[in-house]
Amino acid sequence: MAAGGADEVRHWTAAVNGISLHVAERGPADGPAVLLLHGFPELWLSWRHQMAALAARGFRALAPDLRGYGDSDAPADPAAYSIFHIVGDLVALLDHLRLPKVFVVGHDWGALVAWHLCLFRPDRVRAVVNLGVPYFPRGPQPMTEAFAALGDTFYIVQFQEPGRAERAFGRYDVATVLKKFYSIEIDELIAPPGVEIIDFLQAPSSPLPWISEEELGQYAEKFEKSGFTGPLNYYRMLDTNWKLTAPWNGAKITVPAKFILGEKDVGLRSFGTEHYVKSGGLKGTVPDLEVAIIEGHHFLQQEKAERVNSEILSYFDKFTSDEASA
Repeated sequence: MAAGGADEVRHWTAAVNGISLHVAERGPADGPAVLLLHGFPELWLSWRHQMAALAARGFRALAPDLRGYGDSDAPADPAAYSIFHIVGDLVALLDHLRLPKVFVVGHDWGALVAWHLCLFRPDRVRAVVNLGVPYFPRGPQPMTEAFAALGDTFYIVQFQEPGRAERAFGRYDVATVLKKFYSIEIDELIAPPGVEIIDFLQAPSSPLPWISEEELGQYAEKFEKSGFTGPLNYYRMLDTNWKLTAPWNGAKITVPAKFILGEKDVGLRSFGTEHYVKSGGLKGTVPDLEVAIIEGHHFLQQEKAERVNSEILSYFDKFTSDEASA
């Protein structure tokens, strides 16, 4: 592991589950561990504000670049991006660190991975906070069949064909691709007929208020090196994941959980998220649940960092204070 004080971000790699995983770490090595899982199209860097806040409170923040991203390995085979592989990487990472149980925070795809870590290995998770993507129970049909009614202009449908989205993304420089996703304010990620979603999304001419040009450059530098195929392969494994998770059909998530949702999140209406969460549907599958709906869009942990930090810390404090008083 790279040297550095507890208040600095340390970077190291670990050989886990057949790949090399890059991890950014901040905070005391003996503090309660928090595993932070980023989404699409992001990196460990998306948790920079939370890592600082967690470290300041004595937590050990661990933010990997997930398989296919940044400085972690990106296997060429799409089949290497199933939910079993991604969760397997994390369990192997915890084993590598000799951490029997950790707190987990996830956003977007990282939230989906975190929910499945809780589903597959609840013995390894003390509590989870997820942002943006709720846990949806396994449906009666594969995901692409469920999305077929939305047509070819729906982003997940466009992402299925190997090479299609990569070619479309390639018409722009990487920083522009990222800005198009980071600045989404439309209700649904559906393009007009015959249009690729990346062409439909707008890149603002002015900088985003929650990310500096230097930070955007850090993201762009890594995606220029690693490309987008690894991240897109997560979407290409959705049907495979549906098949693999058949043994957990109807299973509930028993880990204590908090779900944070931005009231202007693009996923609020496109997946029926708002009704599902507010009607109690999510609590039906995640019984030990708290919900916080806050101001903001999709990339909440960066856009509304202080509020998200407060929500995470206040929730985890319940568990650390209980242990201290026990």
